[in-house]
Amino acid sequence: MEIIGTALMEQTIQSALALLREAAQGFAPAVLASSLGAEDMVLLDLIAGAQLSIAVFTLDTGRLPQETHDLLHRVRQRYRVPLAVLAPDSADVERYVAAHGTNGFYDSVALRQECCHLRKVKPLQRALAGKRAWITGLRRAQSAGRSMVPVREWDAENGLEKFNPLADWSDSDVAVYLAEHDVPVNALHAQGYPSIGCAPCTRAVAPGEDHRAGRWWWENPEFGECGLHPRRSRHG
Repeated sequence: MEIIGTALMEQTIQSALALLREAAQGFAPAVLASSLGAEDMVLLDLIAGAQLSIAVFTLDTGRLPQETHDLLHRVRQRYRVPLAVLAPDSADVERYVAAHGTNGFYDSVALRQECCHLRKVKPLQRALAGKRAWITGLRRAQSAGRSMVPVREWDAENGLEKFNPLADWSDSDVAVYLAEHDVPVNALHAQGYPSIGCAPCTRAVAPGEDHRAGRWWWENPEFGECGLHPRRSRHG
């Protein structure tokens, strides 16, 4: 059984690598949008190990937990892949805080989405400008809202190809890869945080809860996305 399991895991890894190579070779310039979450650490490790020509960036929203900053430091020590850090426009943040307060996002869905837009979506759009493909760690097992995520799709919102190489990976696949390859991960994962975003908008989840139940937990689950992944794409 162990040999079969090892063979299946290797096949799973090679499938993901094939998609990454397709993005790097057929859609240059391609970029990995990394939140430094578990899935994105798998992708970074694969990209670095295969020495693929894929740029990597992360978004520093200004509200990230210290554990995420600690991981960013470890990543830069471990990998030679340059990792760009993009921040929101300071004028946007200042205007928002002046009008709604530091934690105005708790007051309504609209204000939360506005905060996500200026801290995440706008910097993402800057990072994707001029790119032909972007790579994400989206997985179907992460939430009900992501249960139909394809491995590849056309992102009409940003006008480029979008690759989700881990779309069909299970929780176990991710955990096994991270352990077997000694990949650094966010310390919050061990504290019950499968999905990690901004500190004031993320909590730990209980056993059996949806992976993203800890994101914007005070809202209706149907609103549980920040706008980085609008579902207006077509499958490739």
